Amino acid sequence: MKTILVIEDEKDLAELISFNLEKEGYRVLTAVDGASGLESARGNVPDLILLDLMLPAISGVEICKILKKSEKTSRIPIIILTAKGEEIDRVVGFEVGADDYVVKPFSNRELMLRIKAVLRRGEQERQSDKIIRIGSLCIDTSRHAITCAGEEIILTTTEYKLLINLAERLGRVQSRDVLLKNVWGYNYIGDTRTVDTHITRLRTKLGEAGDMIKTVRGFGYKMEDA
Repeated sequence: MKTILVIEDEKDLAELISFNLEKEGYRVLTAVDGASGLESARGNVPDLILLDLMLPAISGVEICKILKKSEKTSRIPIIILTAKGEEIDRVVGFEVGADDYVVKPFSNRELMLRIKAVLRRGEQERQSDKIIRIGSLCIDTSRHAITCAGEEIILTTTEYKLLINLAERLGRVQSRDVLLKNVWGYNYIGDTRTVDTHITRLRTKLGEAGDMIKTVRGFGYKMEDA
């Protein structure tokens, strides 16, 4: 039985989500503010977290940052739940390591499908743990560790997934729409500029290895060995 932690300060919504999750066979933990949510995540290490952005005590963004920096909790998938739907809010959520983003109001069916998709991606990643070497770049998928010429590179969860998608399809062009689907998950609705923004940040963080990510004008991106 998978455990899901719901960190949501709207009591009625938290109860509704919990009820629907339990119907689907999940074990549910709840927290009504940022501080208790952070404590529960650290103490229970759930299989997935549903995290509201606008929380008392500690914001959802800060919780996400803290959890992703800790070795104990860094691999917990996080789906952000929020009334904010502007592109900049989505980008901020992904920058701090969120795995998906659901804008309120949302249907129960949509939420359950996104949860299953994120959990499934996590299982697939664990089953395919390996080391990928491309030029000076080394990706240890079992530890989510990246080095370039021996220097450690710190990436957000989304940047890491984007890199893996390109690295595992070396030399093959990936359209922006395909990258949105593969990296951001089930039925992600967003401006393809989100992909461009993350590619730019990824290239910068990779340094010299960033030159291996090539733009295919009018289509998308590919990765080539230097």
